[in-house]
Amino acid sequence: MRKTAFLFPGQGAQNVGMGRSFYEKYDAVRQYFKTAQEVTGIDVASLCFEENEALNQTEYTQIAMYTTECAILNVLQEKGIPYEAAAGLSLGEYAALTAAGALPFKDGCYVIRRRGIYMEQAVPEGQGSMAAVLGLSAKQTEEVLKTSLDTAKIGIANYNCPGQIVISGEKGEVERAAEVLKQAGAKRVVPLRVSGPFHSPLLYGAGEQLQKELEKISFNKIRIPYIANLTAEYVTDSKEIPELLRKQVYSPVRFEQTLRKLITDGFDTFIEIGPGRTLTGFVKKTAKEMQCEGITCINIEKEEDLSQLITE
Repeated sequence: MRKTAFLFPGQGAQNVGMGRSFYEKYDAVRQYFKTAQEVTGIDVASLCFEENEALNQTEYTQIAMYTTECAILNVLQEKGIPYEAAAGLSLGEYAALTAAGALPFKDGCYVIRRRGIYMEQAVPEGQGSMAAVLGLSAKQTEEVLKTSLDTAKIGIANYNCPGQIVISGEKGEVERAAEVLKQAGAKRVVPLRVSGPFHSPLLYGAGEQLQKELEKISFNKIRIPYIANLTAEYVTDSKEIPELLRKQVYSPVRFEQTLRKLITDGFDTFIEIGPGRTLTGFVKKTAKEMQCEGITCINIEKEEDLSQLITE
């Protein structure tokens, strides 16, 4: 019997047209977009479906991604697709919380809108950056940052999968880190096209602002196990969620560790819900490094992708 986890991508996977095929077919999906607009004042359908520059701006990207992911999630739930755990990358953790039953969609829209604004405004444009470190282990990257750079200004943002770490911080410090990391053996250090130094110490203030909003939310009991980015551990008590989400803003996302835990616990089917195939790639690389075979990955990005669930 297969054991399934739902995975939700984060910022950077967005694309124009995401969710449209579901929107056109399902009344419930249209209601999700309507609710998001009512809560935020943003025409989320137009944001997702029409060519625009706002979709790639953090304060708008986040509500667009969250709405799309939760709307598709609802379709899978209505079709009775079973899952035994949920996890998400950064922003995707909020959709995972909704999948876990802990975060009502309307409340999620409220807090996601403010999260996007606080993260966008945390550091003046052009002063922060992020870069992907390829071909160097997490331990080596950690050691280089600790011994050669100012850890108050730079840190690891994401543990994505074996051989892929993302660093984040002040622009100059990230540029210096790139040179030092290449000297230490990194194959490449690739600057990322982002609007801020996310999951770095520079976003501490954004986390503190977000905490005030999280305190307004009444989280429900967790019905489906979910794994937090901060700890890569299952969360069973919804009272822990606000603190985990506050710290998540300026702390590393431990996604590789999350995948390792799920695979070790016997999960063999991973369904990525939302745009792109980024997380599928992470699953495959992690499973390969763990020498684990028999892993199935499914992407549900368009309505036609649902046929994969019928045939599996």
